[in-house]
Amino acid sequence: MGCFECCIKCLGGVPYASLVATILCFSGVALFCGCGHVALTGTLNILEQHFSSNASDHALLTEVIQLMQYVIYGIASFFFLYGIILLAEGFYTTSAVKEMHSEFKTTACGRCISGMFVFLTYILGVAWLGVFGFSAVPVFMFYNIRSSCDVLKALPVNYTTAAEQICVDIRQYGIIPWNALPGKACGSALENICETQQFYMSYHLFIVACAGAGATVIALLIYMMATTYNYAVLKFKSREDCCTKF
Repeated sequence: MGCFECCIKCLGGVPYASLVATILCFSGVALFCGCGHVALTGTLNILEQHFSSNASDHALLTEVIQLMQYVIYGIASFFFLYGIILLAEGFYTTSAVKEMHSEFKTTACGRCISGMFVFLTYILGVAWLGVFGFSAVPVFMFYNIRSSCDVLKALPVNYTTAAEQICVDIRQYGIIPWNALPGKACGSALENICETQQFYMSYHLFIVACAGAGATVIALLIYMMATTYNYAVLKFKSREDCCTKF
C-alpha cells in the first residue's frame, strides 16, 4: 500500500460528524460560559448602582449569581472532558465499523459503553434546551430596557413630562423584591443607564451567551445522531447472521 492509499484509509476512519460536533460544542460552551460569567457580573453592578441601593434587598440575587458563576466553571470543565471522550468514542466505533485495522471485533462491554453515551447525550441535549431557554430571559429583559430608551430618544426635546412617565421597573421580573428602592428608573435616569458602557456590554454579552447555548444544543443533536448510528451499527454487526439479514 502506497503513502496516498494509506492516507486515504486513515482519513476514512475519522468520525467527521463527531469532529464537527466537538468543535461546535467547545465553541458554544466557551461562548456561553465566558460571556455569561462577565454579563452576570455586569448585571449585578447595574442593579446595585441604579435599582437597589440597599444591599440586603439583593443579597439573595448576589448569592444566586455567585453560585451560577461557579456552576459555569463546572460546566466548562465537564464539557471539555465529555467532548474529548465522545470524540475518542467516535474514532473507536468508526474504526470498528469500517474494519480499519482488522476484521470486525467488538465486545459486549464496548456496546454497553456506546449505549451509555447515547443515553447520556440525550439527557444532556434535553437539559441544554432548558439552558438555552433560560439564557434568553436576560436578553429579553435587556431588550425591553433598550426599547424603552429608544422610545425616550425618539421623543421631541420639549416633551419632558412625557419622558418622565416612561419607566422600567426591574422589580416586575422578580429578581429583586417589591420593597427594593428605587426599584425603577424613569426618564433621563433610564436614558443614562442605557448610555453606560456596562449596560451595552452586558446586553451584547448575554446575546452571545444565548447564541453559544444554541450552538451547544446543535452540537449535542449532532452527537445524538452520531452516537445512535454508531451504536446501532455496532449492535447489528455483532450478530452472527448480520450479513444474511442486512
